[in-house]
Amino acid sequence: MAKVTNTTQASFYFILTGIPGFEVSHIWISIPFCCLYTISIVGNTTILAVIHTEPSLHQPMYLFLSMLALTDLGLTLTTLPTVLQLLWFNIHKISFEACFAQFFFLHGFSFMESSVLLAMSFDRYVAICCPLHYVTILTSKIIGRIALAIICRCVLAVLPSLFLLKHLPFCRSHLLTHSYCLHQDMIHLVCADIGVNSWYGFALVLLIIVMDPLLIVLSYAFILKSILGTASYTERFRALNNCLSHILAVLVLYVPMVGVSMTHRFARHASPLVHVIMANIYLLAPPVMNPIIYSVKTKQICQGINHLLFKRSMCLR
Repeated sequence: MAKVTNTTQASFYFILTGIPGFEVSHIWISIPFCCLYTISIVGNTTILAVIHTEPSLHQPMYLFLSMLALTDLGLTLTTLPTVLQLLWFNIHKISFEACFAQFFFLHGFSFMESSVLLAMSFDRYVAICCPLHYVTILTSKIIGRIALAIICRCVLAVLPSLFLLKHLPFCRSHLLTHSYCLHQDMIHLVCADIGVNSWYGFALVLLIIVMDPLLIVLSYAFILKSILGTASYTERFRALNNCLSHILAVLVLYVPMVGVSMTHRFARHASPLVHVIMANIYLLAPPVMNPIIYSVKTKQICQGINHLLFKRSMCLR
């Protein structure tokens, strides 16, 4: 019978894993990771700075975009310390408390990103289907309440799984298969019945990974119906082009999210490298791609970035 480790002991720790089979190349592998983290931090910080400094961008659409950038920034900063310390300094150990803290913020920000994208789809629905009431429906007060609801939803979604997992006994083998603490990874190290955890995890999958995309698709069905029913060809193209950035952001999040979830549930015996690659795509793709997508596809953001850089260059002269 596997020995059990008392999770209340201060000496208990988990062991993180880098890139299986490429341990001797961790220094070289850290270069693309550093580039991706830099793009994410600089890109999302720039988006926040542009929206903050440009009064013309203090509109519902861009306020939701700032929430998305904050979420992406939080997701990046959650995984950055353990990934880089492992690749740079070969530090594999992470304490019990630190691992659960990372688990909370990692899944919390991931669920928050899904919730923000859902809110952004509602914003696009109101803007296109009810343009005359757009400002009166999405007031600053309503946006603040939506932001508070998103935070409460994500915290209340993650806390039960955290408490359920924290009070279960872990086996002596506490080797994780990633460079950070994922619930799907940690739950496999438990030496007890995980039926409640599995059912709660399944409920979260239905609540967020399934329900949020369905609601987003539903909102776009109404948007498409409104566009095809009332607008001219030019107006249709303009309306769809305004939604393109959000559609791409949705795909960047949900395609890897579904992929990593399916891999953990139905491909447990696949190569560890497959799990690592899927998890890294899931956690790095949205924070890296979202600022690029919105900088390229959103004219106002692009102009705001140029204006911000122009003002900074003038100040340096």
